[in-house]
Amino acid sequence: MADTPGPPVARRDGRPTDFELVQRLAQGDRTAFGELYDRYGTPAYSLARRICVDPELAEDVVQEAFLALWRHPARFDPARGSFGTWLMTLVHHRAVDAVRKENTQRRRTVPLTDDASPPVQGSDHDALVSVVSAEVRAALHTLPEEQRQVIALAYLGGYTQCEVAKLTGVPLGTVKSRTFAAIRRLRGTLGNLWAGETGETTGAHR
Repeated sequence: MADTPGPPVARRDGRPTDFELVQRLAQGDRTAFGELYDRYGTPAYSLARRICVDPELAEDVVQEAFLALWRHPARFDPARGSFGTWLMTLVHHRAVDAVRKENTQRRRTVPLTDDASPPVQGSDHDALVSVVSAEVRAALHTLPEEQRQVIALAYLGGYTQCEVAKLTGVPLGTVKSRTFAAIRRLRGTLGNLWAGETGETTGAHR
């Protein structure tokens, strides 16, 4: 049985919870926004930097994510998970979109020549990687939300399982079990995808 998010738990240090800060932010409290930024600005930038690589692009992504929070704080639903998970998911989506946009602009600005250039070494490999990446993204969407969150943070964001537990507010043991279940499910899904392409059959081994 999957665990369901409960009501926000009060912090032991007496400081307001993320949920309380979001509620204050919805009422226009700029101080609450600053506290949320102090808590999550650094991990948000770390995630964006891992995906974007370019530091300036990563900064833009974080600014856009927090701007979206400022404009629409009510979009955070505590019934669906912790604030940290919601914000990191928002940053991840915006970072991926930013990278795609940058790549599209680069392709459009590449100067055209009259002579057809021969394929560069490694172009076949790049094409294969693109196909595999698309299949992996499709497979990720088949996962339950809680499993997709830990995989996105751990493997796409580069966070350790302990860091994922802190960001999501989920016990470390639960993070480990969700990660194991997600990997097992991805192996089965991707195995079926490759089997469909090659005509091979997959089954239990050993």
